[in-house]
Amino acid sequence: MSSTLRFNAVEEAFKKQPRVPVSPGKFTSEYYGKYVFNDAAMSKYLSKDTYRALKNVIDKGENLTLQVADQVAAGMKRWAMELGATHYTHWFQPLTGGTAEKHDSFIEYESAPGGDIIEEFTGKLLVQAEPDASSFPSGGIRSTFEARGYTGWDPASPAFVKGNTLCIPTVFISYKGEALDYKAPLLKSIASVNKAATAVCNYFDTRVKKVYAYLGWEQEYFLVDEGLFATRPDLVLTGRTLIGHESAKLQQLEDHYFGAIPGRVAAYMEDLEYEGYKYGIPLKTCHNEVAPNQFELAPIYSEMNVAVDQNLIIMNIMETLAMKHGFRLLLHEKPFAGINGSGKHCNWSLGTDTGVGLFTPGKTPKENLQFITFIVNALMMAYKHGRLLKASILTATNAHRLGANEAPPAIISAFLGSQIGNILDKIEHSDTKHDIVLDAKHALKLGIAHIPDLMQDNTDRNRTSPFAFTGNRFEFRAVGSSANCSPALIVLNTAMADQLTQFKQDVDNKIKAGEKKENAIFQVLKEYIKICKPVCFDGNGYSKEWEEEAKRRGLDCEKSCPKLYDAYTNQKSVEMFERMNVMSQLELTARNEIKYETYSKKIAIESRVLGNMALNHIIPVALRYQDMLIDSIAKLKQVLSAEKVDKIGKESIDEIEEIATCISEVKRNVQKMVAAREKALAIENQKDMANAFHDEVEPYFDKIRKPIDRLEFIVDNEMWPLPKYRELLFIR
Repeated sequence: MSSTLRFNAVEEAFKKQPRVPVSPGKFTSEYYGKYVFNDAAMSKYLSKDTYRALKNVIDKGENLTLQVADQVAAGMKRWAMELGATHYTHWFQPLTGGTAEKHDSFIEYESAPGGDIIEEFTGKLLVQAEPDASSFPSGGIRSTFEARGYTGWDPASPAFVKGNTLCIPTVFISYKGEALDYKAPLLKSIASVNKAATAVCNYFDTRVKKVYAYLGWEQEYFLVDEGLFATRPDLVLTGRTLIGHESAKLQQLEDHYFGAIPGRVAAYMEDLEYEGYKYGIPLKTCHNEVAPNQFELAPIYSEMNVAVDQNLIIMNIMETLAMKHGFRLLLHEKPFAGINGSGKHCNWSLGTDTGVGLFTPGKTPKENLQFITFIVNALMMAYKHGRLLKASILTATNAHRLGANEAPPAIISAFLGSQIGNILDKIEHSDTKHDIVLDAKHALKLGIAHIPDLMQDNTDRNRTSPFAFTGNRFEFRAVGSSANCSPALIVLNTAMADQLTQFKQDVDNKIKAGEKKENAIFQVLKEYIKICKPVCFDGNGYSKEWEEEAKRRGLDCEKSCPKLYDAYTNQKSVEMFERMNVMSQLELTARNEIKYETYSKKIAIESRVLGNMALNHIIPVALRYQDMLIDSIAKLKQVLSAEKVDKIGKESIDEIEEIATCISEVKRNVQKMVAAREKALAIENQKDMANAFHDEVEPYFDKIRKPIDRLEFIVDNEMWPLPKYRELLFIR
């Protein structure tokens, strides 16, 4: 594709007019949650008794009777049909990483087959459905001939209407009850941390009956022009550029972050907010991110189960709307080399039914002792399960981003800030319990008369930390942009529940030995602070020095995905997940099989795409340009002396030799990569196969890319067959 054709591709995408944006002059509150069967819709479309019974199911965990289910289904159907729904689906989260839905219409025969048609939706259809469990990844739990699986309604996450379909959030399990999705273990982990945290909270306030897990996600993403996207096989098939010489201008001027949003992107963001609000997603923030063409949106935090579902819904809306605006959405964690990749920061917190944030400093010494108790247990959790936390977020795509001088390193550490750090130091070195007092915010006086004093927080922020305390929550920054939030949150919740259970046991043992309650808590915290000290780090997580220091501290520094996945199935992890009733050894082993298989498949696809692009796109163009140079020298020899040709044509001769060297290097390494891939694919054991792809196949990617990127710099721009970074990365 010549540069002229590439320009035309951009122009065609630019001409694509987005639908008229957005707000029709209404207040957001007038259409917020329009497509969600939320509390307001339930109270309107259900009888008072049915509404009350359903609320008890959601809030108190009471059993759902078929009679109540029938009444809920009738009200839900009426609500959905008034919004234009003609079908319904059980919307679930299989282990593919996306969502799944099978649409059924509401129609049924009124009596006998061939008779009149009626719209029907019963409690039985609402509560349970049966998708083909053998057609989704199961890690060996289901064989091809074992097709039966079940989806079960999750009343705690509201149903919604998408297009003409009523979507009912569900869990997805096998015929024998094993979880084949992300939601089922997430719900179990939420219940587990609720139980353990409530027991600890009762040390401080016996009124606490429930602890909620909260999530506030931050979604980073790239947009590229649709016309250019379509001409890049690597973007289309893998979501990232496997080749491409860096542009002269990337992000080095630091002028994109929080900069003025391009008009086309602003229209997209406005449309996205409008659609998100209609689905009850409380989108709050949108802005330019650090890299060119990179952006971010984030909602107000929500209860975790709902927040995870909302993130999956908005990812789908983002992709659909991007095409309407002439863009393609890239959620790959590292779509472009040399610039920042995209994450999905998960802000994780716990709060009581009495309105207390457990990671929020209190106003009294007693409240602050509770605050420090939960902070220290979170640190212990991160210290004891750092490898597992890392395994929960590592994928073939996210591995490119972590530690690339823009994202948290592949070492789990926790940032606390000086004030919390000083308090923990005092506790560690104190022999007796003392009151914990946190300094209030204080004013920063700028010395500018018309600017008011700014309130300085008690702690700074550290963007290099993968697990940073940010004032009232921990921000798990290492989660990847394309990921379902659930795997990371399942580990956080389960490990925290296990740690809090251990804490209560340790405190109770001291109380039984004669210690007063607060002294017992203080003494256990003191012991824990000494143990988990290695995981606390407030410095630059990007530095080489930190990696060396982390090794000295005994922290896990492994970066290989396949090797880290073992953290799920080691004895310590299996016992923890089973003890907390979140996942069984069979479920953990099956998930790892899927992780190994997915890793291998993604690397195999990338290697095929890279090999095809190298041999079918790049080398033929490089050879044509080389022939042009050779022909030019031959023509010079016809009109000039050999001495002048040698002098004038030296640069061309050097280029001819360099092109030949690059072509030879590309061909040689593609052949080696293909041989390594075929050898890896012949391995039967999924774990061994994944390790082979990591160790033997993937290293060839850079060896092939480097000479190709050099050829892009040499070959005539009009001849180069692919859009370049300078064209992909700057939206006009």
